Amino acid sequence: MAEIQKQNSFSRLYHVVKQSLNGETLDYTQGSISKAVVLLAIPMILELSLESVFALVDMFFVGKLGENAIATVGLTESVITIVYSIAMGLSTAATAIVARRTGEKAPDAAAHAGAQAIVIALFLTVILSITGVIFAADILRLMGADAAVVADGAIFTRIMFGGSVSIILLFLINGIFRGAGDAAMAMKSLWIASILNIILCPLLIHFYGLKGAAIATLIGRSSGVLYQCYHLTKGRKGLLHFRSSHFRIDWPVIRSLVNVGWPATFQFIIASGSWIVLARLVAETGGTAASAGYQVALRNVVFFILPAWGLSNAAATLVGQNLGAGKIERAEKSVWLTARYNAFFMSFVMILFLFFPAPIIRFFTNDAEVASYGARALQICGSAYIFYGIGMVMTQALNGAGDTRTPTVINIVGFWLFQIPLAYLLAKGFNMKTTGVFIAIPVAESMIAIIAWYYFRKGKWKEVKV
Repeated sequence: MAEIQKQNSFSRLYHVVKQSLNGETLDYTQGSISKAVVLLAIPMILELSLESVFALVDMFFVGKLGENAIATVGLTESVITIVYSIAMGLSTAATAIVARRTGEKAPDAAAHAGAQAIVIALFLTVILSITGVIFAADILRLMGADAAVVADGAIFTRIMFGGSVSIILLFLINGIFRGAGDAAMAMKSLWIASILNIILCPLLIHFYGLKGAAIATLIGRSSGVLYQCYHLTKGRKGLLHFRSSHFRIDWPVIRSLVNVGWPATFQFIIASGSWIVLARLVAETGGTAASAGYQVALRNVVFFILPAWGLSNAAATLVGQNLGAGKIERAEKSVWLTARYNAFFMSFVMILFLFFPAPIIRFFTNDAEVASYGARALQICGSAYIFYGIGMVMTQALNGAGDTRTPTVINIVGFWLFQIPLAYLLAKGFNMKTTGVFIAIPVAESMIAIIAWYYFRKGKWKEVKV
């Protein structure tokens, strides 16, 4: 009997996994909440796990080029997080509004909102690309890079900023798919981008050096965007199908997207801007080796945070769709269940980082000094991972409801009024140098998680209209 029950459990699990990866059209406003979380979370976790592999592959092969190359990639990524912030802000707005329209059973209105978000994105990328291409070397200097890093890395930075359109559209269109509940399509597009990058990165680095890493990334992301666009316009008929009429300027819809999107964009810029300040502080207090070690550690932090972010995105979709369907209690239950799953996953990662930081870092670099800084950063930053997971779910739940302003205020307080001053106080005031910077990160993230939990409990997000 026990063996039969075990077989049935595996059979049900296999069916759920298969159903989630097939991208079937499902109604997430009814049925089992646990099943809805799992169906959305599996492709979202796999999607973002591949995104984190994308980053780690770059760091692995770039690491073979020396500390200047590692510092270039790290500093460029620190600044280009502004581009990611805009992409994620627009994606958050698109997810919230598309999910709300989907919950209201209005697929044409959902597609129209998604198309208007793409129009906004194309306008913004022109400005970002031109700025990045012209001022690539100045950006590296601003981040505290020395002359050798600027000389070697300016072309990498120029290519990465020049390809901003692929970054923004990849994130944005995946947000549109997630809002519609088609998480499998978002996963597949990022898989294409990541797998191409994994194949091309070592080849192009061999022939072109650091520049090859940027070219591989650009080709991979652009291929993912082309795949997305095909399925939005000419692919299989699913929850969304874009037509040319959807791209005609619709000012009321654009205003609605901007009203939700600008606080979300500012929210991520605040967070990424604080990481830029911390990266510069690490470079100031520890030099190039410390900067390189810190960047390697951050790549590993991101590797394990992105799956948790996938679970958080599942919460955002469920909140948006269930609010659209008028099922507020179901929306709230979805968040608490997702937070529980995330806390379990992140507690495992926290143990891994606390007890095995050195072997993880040494996989990416053989430089003893770089590895020493990286291991210390990873161990300290990983000490509050369980709080990261809970905070991410609460923040994304608020975003999914269209309440993007509350997380923005939380980020201003947590990062700029607390984390940065604390990092400077510990690093320079108490002369703890890079260790002080590392300590400020988990302390601030834990505080942000507690505040986000408090505001979600208050429940004002239930009244937001988008």
